[in-house]
Amino acid sequence: MLEREIAAFVERTETIYPANTATLSAAQQRAIYDRYAAAFTPPLPAGLHVENASFTASLGHSIGLRLYRPAAANPQRAGTVLYFHGGGFVVGSLDSHEIVTARLAADTGLCVIAVDYRLAPEHGVPAAHDDCLEVTLAALAGRLPFASLPAPLLLAGDSAGGNLAASVAMALRDRGTDGMAGLEGVHGVALIYPMLGAEPQLPARETEAHAPLLTLADVYAFRRLYWGNRWDEGHENAAVPAWTLPLHADRFDGLPATLAIGVEHDPLRDDARVFVERIQAAGGEAQAWLGEGLVHGCWRALSTSPGVQQLHATVCRFLLDTLRRPD
Repeated sequence: MLEREIAAFVERTETIYPANTATLSAAQQRAIYDRYAAAFTPPLPAGLHVENASFTASLGHSIGLRLYRPAAANPQRAGTVLYFHGGGFVVGSLDSHEIVTARLAADTGLCVIAVDYRLAPEHGVPAAHDDCLEVTLAALAGRLPFASLPAPLLLAGDSAGGNLAASVAMALRDRGTDGMAGLEGVHGVALIYPMLGAEPQLPARETEAHAPLLTLADVYAFRRLYWGNRWDEGHENAAVPAWTLPLHADRFDGLPATLAIGVEHDPLRDDARVFVERIQAAGGEAQAWLGEGLVHGCWRALSTSPGVQQLHATVCRFLLDTLRRPD
């Protein structure tokens, strides 16, 4: 059953973001999504300095970045969060998720950097993953275009961005085993209603296939725009960049402390649970949190929903708790 405030949020959302939006062209989807995001984005919290910058990737393209820096520095809360936005790898921007990134900075006292990675279908797999990994490596090496970013580094993301955060953490771990720069300096990973495999995990894949705001058909539509038709009939054997699908990994050990949040009414709900179970089985530190009565994309209801406020507090608490961990 939907939380009462979430039912109202869903009703309002559906007046701006029609149920068939995922079937439209990417340009149409982005226009609708941007209007929708703007309708739910409040003014910036007081006490934040915001700075936009551009990072030049190794391939020569620019990746937009936005830093939210609390005006009053607190040495007990020193750290930087790299945030990868959701949107099915197709929509989303620095502006669309400011409701999340600005509040994370304001409510934790941490610096938060939003990453404007390349989008599909113009840029298919692994473009978004490559961008986020390159930005993370640059952050660890002190090469981002911002002055005096505090360590340690934390990774976070919602939906597609949760996939990106988990994938980057796994890629860094594997680089470290090959003698390259690895996970040193990354203290935690927070995943909010993430998409982590080629298929959503059971039972939510079936029981929540027609959930409000994100259906299983929507998941498949977004998947096809980024990964192509690899999972369509007749294409099952097409190559998939393995590191872009965290639940398909060969190993789940050696990761930073991980928080994975699922929400009750979401076909992706059990991706978070299964990921945590596999990390725990490998001897790692991971925790799952389930948002009962909540839906995919509900973080935008932060001002009205008690359940979302609890979700937000859980993320903030996890990020701050990781700061106490030794390098």
